Amino acid sequence: MSASVQVRRFEEEFARLRRRQRIQLFGFALLFLTIFHFAAEFSHFTLERLAAGLPRIGEYIGKTLPEIGFVSLIGDVATWYYGFLKWLKLLGDTLLIALMATLFGAVGGLVLCFPASRNLAGHYSIYFAFRRIAEIARCVPEVVYALVFVVAFGIGPFAGFLALTAHTIGALGKLFAEANENIDERQLDGVRAAGGNWFEVIRYAVLPQVLPNFTTYTLWRLELNIRSAAIVGFVGAGGIGQELYQAIGLNYYEDVSAIVLMIVVTITLIDLACEKIRHRIIGRESLQWA
Repeated sequence: MSASVQVRRFEEEFARLRRRQRIQLFGFALLFLTIFHFAAEFSHFTLERLAAGLPRIGEYIGKTLPEIGFVSLIGDVATWYYGFLKWLKLLGDTLLIALMATLFGAVGGLVLCFPASRNLAGHYSIYFAFRRIAEIARCVPEVVYALVFVVAFGIGPFAGFLALTAHTIGALGKLFAEANENIDERQLDGVRAAGGNWFEVIRYAVLPQVLPNFTTYTLWRLELNIRSAAIVGFVGAGGIGQELYQAIGLNYYEDVSAIVLMIVVTITLIDLACEKIRHRIIGRESLQWA
C-alpha cells in the first residue's frame, strides 16, 4: 500500500472522527440547554429578577456594617464588638463541637471505609451494604440531624456534636473508601503472597499509601464542620449559631456582621494551620514559589 493511500485513509478516518465529535458536542449542548431551560423555569430564574435582587443584597450588607470613623476608631470598634467576650466563648463552643465531631467522624469513617472499598471488601454484598450506610449517613443534611437530636437530647452542643459526627462519618467514609480504591494493588498482592491476613493487608499495604489522603480529607472536613457547627446552632444545637440566628431574627444588623467576621477570621486561621500541618505530615514543610 502506497504512502499516499495511507495518508488519504488517515485523513478520511480523522474527518469521520471530527464529524462524530461535532455531532456529540452538539447533542450535549442541546441536552444542556434543554435541562437549563427547564431548571430556570422551575426555579423562576430570570435576568430581570436577578438584576432587581442584587442591589438588595448590597443594601442588607450595608446595614450590617457599622459606622467607624478614623478619629473614633477604637471607640467605634469597641461599640461594634460590645459582646466580644460572650461571642468568643460561643465561638469556642463551636470550635469544640467541630473538633470533636471531626475526631469521632474520622474514626467512624476509618472503620467504615475498608469494607466499603471494592478492592478490600472481599464480597460484593459487604461492599454494597457499607456503601449504602455511608450514603445514608452523609445524604441527610446536618440541620436535619440536628433537629432530630435536639428533640431527642434537648437544646445544646451535644445535639450539634451528634449531628456533625453522623454526617462526617458518611462523608469521610466515602472519601476514604475512594482513596483505598486508587492505591497500588501490587503492594496488596505482595502482603497476601507473604501469608498476610486481611488486617495485615490493611496495616502494611493500604494505610501507608492512603494516610496522606486521609489526613488531607480530615483537615478539610474540620474546616467544613466549623462552618456547619455555626449553621446547626440555628436550630438550637449550641455554639455561636444560636446567637447569630437571634441577631438575624431581631434585625441586630451590626451584631450579624461582627459575628460573621469572627467566624470568617476563625475559619481562615484554621485553614492556614491545617495547611501547615498537612505539609509537615506529607514531608513538604514549605512550598517553593517560582
